[in-house]
Amino acid sequence: MQTGLNILAFTHRNLDVSKIGLLHIDKTDQPERLHELKSKLSLVELCFLTTCNRVEFTFVSDYEWQEDHTFNLLSMLYPNLSESQISDFSIHVEHYAEYNAVDHALAVASSIDSMIVGEREIITQVRTAFEFCRDNELTGDLIRILMKQVIETAKKVYTETSIASKPVSVVSLAYHQLKKFNIPLDARILFIGAGVTNTTMARFLKKHGFKNFVVFNRTYEKAHTLAEEIRGIPISLADLKNYQNGFDVIITCTGADNHIITKEIYESLLVGEKNKKIVIDLAIPQDLDPEIIENHKIDYISVAHLQVISNENLKERTKEIKHVEEILSQGNAEFFSLLKERSVERAMREVPEQIKSIKSFAINEVFRKDIENMDPESREVLEKVIGYMEKKYISGPMLLAKKIILENV
Repeated sequence: MQTGLNILAFTHRNLDVSKIGLLHIDKTDQPERLHELKSKLSLVELCFLTTCNRVEFTFVSDYEWQEDHTFNLLSMLYPNLSESQISDFSIHVEHYAEYNAVDHALAVASSIDSMIVGEREIITQVRTAFEFCRDNELTGDLIRILMKQVIETAKKVYTETSIASKPVSVVSLAYHQLKKFNIPLDARILFIGAGVTNTTMARFLKKHGFKNFVVFNRTYEKAHTLAEEIRGIPISLADLKNYQNGFDVIITCTGADNHIITKEIYESLLVGEKNKKIVIDLAIPQDLDPEIIENHKIDYISVAHLQVISNENLKERTKEIKHVEEILSQGNAEFFSLLKERSVERAMREVPEQIKSIKSFAINEVFRKDIENMDPESREVLEKVIGYMEKKYISGPMLLAKKIILENV
């Protein structure tokens, strides 16, 4: 059954995570840019997923997707990338179509394709990305059915297997690395960015007894919301360069396209302190200017660093992959079964209207004179009989016809 379903995946498995960051699109810019892309490439449906270690395009097209189409897609969507960068992305892209696309979507949401197998956060990211694209009228019926099956299957994986029995998220990995430095609970911690990742990290630290927080964010309201929750101090990101109270730890994760913490800003934040600092940079691309790492005493923890650590966790998680793959195979079959059923429903949705039209023609044209000669009581009985037969014919035989068609599709 050909659907036109395709997925283009740029992930940690085929690209350095710092390169993947170049494909990030700010959420406020996504609707306009994705609608323009959808129109230019004549795509029927489109869904865009971006996380710290993957960018994926799920789309439906009426034509067969070729290699040069990927180059064109990237050129249209990322005009600031050089031709050599676009060529590099085109070479390393993973392209999935039809059954393989469904397999991939299921594997992503179920975390067995994740940097950290068993990471539950990905199912929320997939659902949120779909809902955003749906609400912005980028998706349609096919991707809706796909995502419904993907989410349900992923939930089944997390419920029926122990793939996430020892959850090790990027945040928890970062926290465990931080704990190795034995910093005191009153250490001065600066959060730069108040998005999902930093919010989760902040809650984690507060839960474990840390209490000295300052939250910087581009939108002050979001900084205030997080700071209020963790009993910290909110400050606008624009005032980062003016902060003079020092720090012990910086935890940064923004969606910026360039380095938020420049050499000048970092040196200002030091306020003359010479002791070694800790910087946890969970942003893609990184928020910290690389020159700072070279020229200052820093214990630097990046997403790339955490990726190396996470490989050890795969050993335990991979024991469950066979069981997970069985569930995913079932999920794939269920998706195409749902798709067949949906196609039959669409093909048969005109039948009830046709039946109503036949009834109307029979009453008002073919048997009009006969019905006019009937007494009111007889006419009422006839209308009840016809109404009953109409209802039963639409429901009973329609279900039977649907069953027969599905068994022979």
